[in-house]
Order: sequence, then structure tokens, then C-alpha cells
Amino acid sequence: MKVLFAAAEVFPFVKVGGLADVAYALPKELVKQGVDIRVVLPFHTKIAEEYKSKMVDVTQFTVDVGWRKQFCGVKMLEQDGVTFYFIDNMYYFDRPNVYGDYDDAERYAFFSMAVCEMMEKIDFIPDWLHVNDWHTGIVPLLLQDKYHWIESYRGIRTVLTIHNLQFQGIYSPRVLEELLGIGMQTWHEDGIKYYENVNFMKGAIQFADRITTVSPSYAKEIQTAQYGENLDGLLRANAWKLVGILNGIDQELNDPETDPLIPTHFSKDDLAGKAANKAAMQKRLGLPVRADVPLIIMVSRLTHQKGCQLLEESLDQLLQKDIQIAILGNGESQFEDSFRFFEHVYPEKMSANIAFDIGFAQQLYAAGDMLLMPSWFEPCGISQLIAMRYGTLPIVHETGGLKDTVTPYNQYTQEGTGFSFDHYNATVFRDILEMAIAVFSEQPVVWQGLVEQAMEKDFSWKVSAEKYKGIYEEY
Repeated sequence: MKVLFAAAEVFPFVKVGGLADVAYALPKELVKQGVDIRVVLPFHTKIAEEYKSKMVDVTQFTVDVGWRKQFCGVKMLEQDGVTFYFIDNMYYFDRPNVYGDYDDAERYAFFSMAVCEMMEKIDFIPDWLHVNDWHTGIVPLLLQDKYHWIESYRGIRTVLTIHNLQFQGIYSPRVLEELLGIGMQTWHEDGIKYYENVNFMKGAIQFADRITTVSPSYAKEIQTAQYGENLDGLLRANAWKLVGILNGIDQELNDPETDPLIPTHFSKDDLAGKAANKAAMQKRLGLPVRADVPLIIMVSRLTHQKGCQLLEESLDQLLQKDIQIAILGNGESQFEDSFRFFEHVYPEKMSANIAFDIGFAQQLYAAGDMLLMPSWFEPCGISQLIAMRYGTLPIVHETGGLKDTVTPYNQYTQEGTGFSFDHYNATVFRDILEMAIAVFSEQPVVWQGLVEQAMEKDFSWKVSAEKYKGIYEEY
């Protein structure tokens, strides 16, 4: 079984969001299960030198982007049993940003065509080409429309994984001819046409042989008007090829017993190290070093989608309590400024760290008592999985992967791995958080039991990878 996995970002080379974690951990596990899976991504020049120095040049050729012939180099690196290919073009990928530039349509059109043309040149023709989100979503269409004349490509099947339906790649229909070099034959309602534009994600949904999302609940949610981002009807029509497979985490990297990024190691059988991490973090943040006060963390992009408005509306009331809140992340200026303001007003209770640092994030997971994740929608979510692994109980909105991974606290059976709320408003969010604070403060034995239950959960990629392997073995 041969699979080529195409993604715009892959950890540890470059990471913006959860896609990067999946694109690293899933192939790593599939290799262990006997799949010859290789990963291709852009050669972003922001990749660390320690990886660049190990890469070897495989080949080079040109890709026609409309009337222009653009250089394409292919570099290769083997790591953790996986072969990684890097598509090299300084004009497109010598940028500080992975996404968000004015010419993203051209950049990822080039990347998608380069992936297609690379396969023949490196003599790796996969059984399945696995694409991820809109950035590579045009590939299934290209294989059927532009590259169908290549005989060795005719047996390639395609699977699309939707990591976040909100981002779709919507552009003028001119990109079909001016960038991709194909005509308007696919620009119709049953093709890639989206109102008067083209929609790369819509094209991927239409032309891929199979579709997956990153949690079972999200697979159902995106077929509704509430979460379908105007593609819910199309997804309902294609429900026969859609399945939700829950993301995992790399439990070797995220292991409180061995993690090199945290000051003190610990396990569910010996939580003394977690207490030491909490004290060290409180000292680092300039908060009073107290074991009896809950340290509530949030590691997130600071956006409306992540539920920051619920926290913002609740902070003044919450910070009257004997608690500590530490935030790590950046995003919308409204929330960055607001959280800095509350830090100024409540310096002994609030710490707003407007930045992102993986090491700092791991230390917060290892130090915290609770993780705030009140997302409006969450396809899967990684933070809650890491938090539970480190004994930090999530407070989540019951949506998508949060609903699928966090077992809500049951006050009668004392079972659970976190706390959850259904109705999406600040009052309900605040009520459930106050319940968690009360359990922490008034029922320490119950709290420790919840921590142990959370740490016992298996969120490894093994089971999920087996499900992806099952898709690959269908044909």
C-alpha cells in the first residue's frame, strides 16, 4: 500500500495549527502499521536549519503556472521512519507566513500541480493521494481533468481530510485558466463553481473518492446549516463517502514522564512533579505560589471561534474568586488588549502572555489544574488531549471533537475527565467553570480521581491510523 500525504504544514518543520500535528503523527503511526506513506509539503524557508542541513536534493523541473514556467525543486528528508518531500520555490515559499498572503491562490495552485507532477519524476506513484484542507484540495480535480492522460496516474484514488471547513479557498474563476491551466469545463454547480467564484474546498468534496473529518461529531455537524459554512447541502449529498475519524496525539512527544520541555516529570501514580511544575509556573508568571488555588490555563489562538468572548465577558466576575488564570496565545487585537487589561487590573490573579511558544505551552499543560477551551466549534482540538495527558482537566463546549473526547464530570458517580457545557453563552460557561472550581477547592479527593481518569485515557494514533488504513485498503 503506497500513500502520498500532501499538506501545507507539517510539524516539526512548520506549524500553524492542528493540521501540522496530524500530518506528522498520522504518517508516523501508519508506517509502523506497514503502509508506505510519504509526506510532501512546501519548502518554507522558515524551516529550522537543523532540518534543512539534513535534506538532500532529489530532482528539479518546471511547473507551468498559467503562461509562466516556475522552478520546482524537490528535497527529501527521512525522519521517524517517514520520507518527507519538500517542494522548493523561493518565490512562493520564502515568506514569513504559511497562509494569509495576497497570492495564496497562486502559491497553493503551484504546490498542488508540483505534487502531481513530482510523482512521476521521483518514481513514486501512490495508490492513494491524501490531501488536506483547501490548500491541496484542487489535487483530486487536477488528477481527473489535467493529468488524466498520464496512464500511471489513472489508478490513483484520492481522500480529502477536512480539518477546518471555515477556510475554503474561494477565488475568481480566472484561476482555472490563468493559474491551473485548465478550462472552464469544471466551472458548474456540480463542479467547482461557488456562486460566481471557484471554491477549492468544494472541488475537493466533489472530486475526492473519500472524505474524512477529524472527529465523528464534526462529520455530523458540517452537514447542518449551523456549522456547514454554506457547504452543508453539498456534504449531505456526499455523505456516502464521508466519515469522521478522531485525531490522536503523539503520546511519545506528549509524555509527562519523559517530556524534555517541562521542568519536573510526573505520572498519574505520582503527581508530586505536577505540583512542582505548578509552583514553578506560578513563580515564572509572577503569581503567588499557592497549591490551594486553581491555576486555570488557556493555550489558544485568541479568536471568537475559540470562545474568547465568553471568557472576556466572564473575567471580571471570575477574578473576584480565589483563582489564577494564565493565557498563552495571540490573535484578534480585541482579545489581546482585553486580556492585557485584566492582567493590569488583577496582577496577582491574571497573566496574559500574548505570544506563542511550544515549550511554554507544554509547561502550562504540565502546571495547570484546568484548561479553558470554550470553542464555538472545534473540528477535533489538540489542546484538550494534551491537557488530559498532563492531568489538566478541560472545560469545554460540547461541540465537535471536544464532545467526542472529554467525558463530562458526573457528580453522582464521580466519573469524568473534564467539565462541559451545551448552551453557548457566557452565563452557562461561567456556571460550569465555577462548578469545576468548587470541586477543586472543596473535594480534593474527587478532583484527584478525575485527574487520574483523564491521564488514563488513550489518545494515541494507533486506533485512528487503523481506520485510515481501512480506507486505503478499500480498493
